Amino acid sequence: MNYEAWIGRESRAAERLDQGLAMRWLATFDLAMPHPAIMPQGIHFALCPPEAPTAKLGEDGHPARDDSTDSFLPPFPMPRRMWASSTIAFNSPIAIGAVIERTSRVASVSEKEGGSGRLAFVDVEHHTRANGTLAVVETQTLVYREAAACDAPLSPPPLSGGRFDHAGWDAQRTINPDPRLLFRYSALTFNTHRIHYDAPYAHDVERYRGLVVHGPLIASLLLQLAASELGENRLRSFAFRGLSPAVAGEPLHLAMRKSEEGYDLAAFADDGRQVTQASAAL
Repeated sequence: MNYEAWIGRESRAAERLDQGLAMRWLATFDLAMPHPAIMPQGIHFALCPPEAPTAKLGEDGHPARDDSTDSFLPPFPMPRRMWASSTIAFNSPIAIGAVIERTSRVASVSEKEGGSGRLAFVDVEHHTRANGTLAVVETQTLVYREAAACDAPLSPPPLSGGRFDHAGWDAQRTINPDPRLLFRYSALTFNTHRIHYDAPYAHDVERYRGLVVHGPLIASLLLQLAASELGENRLRSFAFRGLSPAVAGEPLHLAMRKSEEGYDLAAFADDGRQVTQASAAL
């Protein structure tokens, strides 16, 4: 099948960032209501999510894909989907009450052979406007992988005897992302991917050692670390890439330091395994 035919397909959505959604986002992260009513950076992850009917969800919980003109993403035969990375430009803050419009476009499609089998990549460009003003531009990379063998080793490996080394980082924060946080974040983003809430599915089908912490959830926590050090809505750009799964119920170490071009940010498992790599600029 010519999957390049999906390049250029667009999807549009609109909603209002009302008080209820704002309060639920803030409560999820134990944040106070901002004054003035400008939301923290990262709120765009919860705006205008896909609203596929339940009957049109695939086994993994994501909207099912097919070769029809209604299918926004290509119907790769590889069933495992991951949010690999994002590059984000923050152009304007988003206020509570703003009318949100998001246009999503398939920018590129590619396939290759990896060490674990076939891989497919899709870059999706999201343009988010608030009250008509361009607020956030994000290029999100999705990766699709082949199904895991029923006896495949669980990922990530069990925690080793190592420890996260705080040396060299200017700011650090440690949290324990438990299943309640994952559930709330899934609800906020209308994300029904079962690896985040269905432990038997995550273990038996996708061969994860536990519930997987969302990539954008970790990114949101890193944005909040940056805000605590630099002030709210100070970043002009932010990019993050997933390196290894983070497991719910285990300590997650967030770190930040000054770099030549801006700031380096990262998330680490308790044994020092790096989970997320990120960078930011004012």
